[in-house]
Amino acid sequence: MSEELHLVTDLALILISAGIITLVFKLLKQPVVLGYIVAGFFVGPHFGIFPTVVEMQSVQEWSEIGIIFLLFALGLEFSFKKLFTLGSTAFITAGTEVILVALLGMFIGQLMGWTMMESIFLGGMLCMSSTVIVIKAFEDLGVMQQKFANITLVVLIIQDLVAILMMVLLSTAAVGQQFAGTDILFNILKLVFFLILWFLIGIYILPTFFNKFRNYMNDETLLIFSIGLCFGMVVLATHTGFSSALGAFVMGSILAETVEAERIERLTKQIKDLFGAIFFVSVGMMVDPHILATYWLPILILTFVTIFGKTLFSAFGVLLSGQNLKTAFQVGASLSQIGEFAFIIATLGLSLNVLSDYIYPIIVAVSVITTFTTPYCIRASEPVALWIENHLPQKFVVLLNKYASGSNTIPKDSAWKKMIKTYILRMVIMSVLVIAIITFSFVWFFPFVQGYIADPWGDVLCAVATILAIAPFLRGMLTGGKEDIAIIHQLWDNSKYNRAPIVALLLLRIFLVVLYLGIVLSKAFSSISWIIIVVALALGLFLLMSRMSFLRFTKIEHRFITNLTQREEEERKKHPIQTSIQSQFSGKDIHLAQILVSPDFEMVGQTIAQTACYDKYGVSIVKIERGSKDIYLPSGVDYIYPGDRLVILGTDKQISSFQKWVEDTENKPVKHKKNMQLASFVITPNSKYLNLTIAESGIREKGGCMVVCVERNGIETFNPPLTMKFRENDLIWVVGEKTNVKNVGNN
Repeated sequence: MSEELHLVTDLALILISAGIITLVFKLLKQPVVLGYIVAGFFVGPHFGIFPTVVEMQSVQEWSEIGIIFLLFALGLEFSFKKLFTLGSTAFITAGTEVILVALLGMFIGQLMGWTMMESIFLGGMLCMSSTVIVIKAFEDLGVMQQKFANITLVVLIIQDLVAILMMVLLSTAAVGQQFAGTDILFNILKLVFFLILWFLIGIYILPTFFNKFRNYMNDETLLIFSIGLCFGMVVLATHTGFSSALGAFVMGSILAETVEAERIERLTKQIKDLFGAIFFVSVGMMVDPHILATYWLPILILTFVTIFGKTLFSAFGVLLSGQNLKTAFQVGASLSQIGEFAFIIATLGLSLNVLSDYIYPIIVAVSVITTFTTPYCIRASEPVALWIENHLPQKFVVLLNKYASGSNTIPKDSAWKKMIKTYILRMVIMSVLVIAIITFSFVWFFPFVQGYIADPWGDVLCAVATILAIAPFLRGMLTGGKEDIAIIHQLWDNSKYNRAPIVALLLLRIFLVVLYLGIVLSKAFSSISWIIIVVALALGLFLLMSRMSFLRFTKIEHRFITNLTQREEEERKKHPIQTSIQSQFSGKDIHLAQILVSPDFEMVGQTIAQTACYDKYGVSIVKIERGSKDIYLPSGVDYIYPGDRLVILGTDKQISSFQKWVEDTENKPVKHKKNMQLASFVITPNSKYLNLTIAESGIREKGGCMVVCVERNGIETFNPPLTMKFRENDLIWVVGEKTNVKNVGNN
């Protein structure tokens, strides 16, 4: 029985120690994640003062579940649409930082005498920053709404995507002990194929399912169902040759596009926190102080590279994207740490036996140190940027400002650019769906039918069913939307030189349709000949003219687009001004922020005109959220009440000044605090209140007290009426300020 309880004992030890240590870290105002790592060190096998974990293998399995929930939660916060609407700044920054830091890490690894594979893994680990640490630091510093914070968060999302791709590439390289170009290309194409396929199917099915059964899903059912989907995608991802972390992230990103995303995120948060804590504690268990003492020099070198190298390279990327020097250093300083994905990549390297045991605790030690320094780096980034700007040659500063203003100008896409983007996107999406259906048919459907129906009729039946299944998507590949047709006509009429490329693109569509049809027909008839090509062309022409396939495709496309934009539409209906401003001014130094009005705020009871917040701080109140009521574009005569949520518009500096004013007024000490107390006295024969009513006594108006109870002959009357008369021997209970109560009692 005691052996069966080892896991329970270990979990109790992990969670209790994590709880105690994190309380200490909260008191020290340090990140909770860091407390988990320290707790893991205390209960790990390398620290013998306290009890240690017994079943390390079981704890490792629990920590893998923690990775799944961490990636699932990250996916829930992720949005493909948001990623591609925030401009090029984040992409350029992330690309520059990842490439340069990875190369620097490989170079440093080689200088320290590590193997090539260890150096490659080191470069991959160093370029990953911590989403958890950065968000916590932003919240603590109150800069979450600032422009550089938005850029940083999108860069972190891109880094996480790169990390998932990197895990696939590193796994391939580790197994083969070399980077085979064909294998890497195949794995990248395979990853892109399955990501698109899973996303398309998920968006087509899940939002519709949630809409249909929303009234039947309470919190418990939704929690169970969403976790089931998460683990189901994990199983599917592992069966297709990818990591469990990828499956969890994909399902989270799919659910992020549904209307239930915020609710699922809220329901799964506690589970993510629980298993995430176990994961970070297990990370701390890997820290061996003897190894740290032995390898102190690599730890110092990698810490220096992480803080200064990542800051400079990230800032360089931000400058390349067209932002100013201040924003560049703020983003760079925010990314100056090693994140959770570094631990996951290190765990992958250990499981593949390509990393030495001492590397993991080195990475953990560097992560701990850089986690401590991150808030201080963010605070120092603005003064450092101003100091550098003041000491740079004036011509260079002017050149940077010109480059920034020019890069932030949004160029208008040409008709050719729009057409090529639309064509490629449509052909890729349709090809993924067609290839998936054909593969499923060849691998499962053909063998299944052949077991019941003999050739050749079995093959013919399978071919017909497969062609009917892919027909809507082939039709979608052949024909574009109304915008596509309009662009084609525009280009065709603009110049005769545009006509040849347009015809080539149209022929490419036809070629792909004939190719896919030919593959299916060749499978059915086991030979390729000119007859199959002719039949495929005829079928392609039939699909182009077929009304049935057109209607099927239109219905599928409409449902997919509706599901994809449903959450966005509901958000736009709830917050029309906020969504409009965010879409129009994304990437610019003006945004919205929300302020909750405290009862202690000096604006309470004043009109907007009386607060003069625009004159003093330059911010505009564009909306007041009051309970279930929203006041859009309030006028100067609208009042501010406790509990109101003010939506304000301004620049980073204006909003920061306004928030500081709010905090200062809320934290002002009360100059005079009344000391209220409850007291009693008896109506004596000589009392001035005898035979007077409560109203006539003047206890409230003149004495400043309230009569709350009159006890007469053992009967208590609470909140007595004002017409009640005082009688001899009545016991009177009053509430008021201490001095007033004393004066009333003496009368």
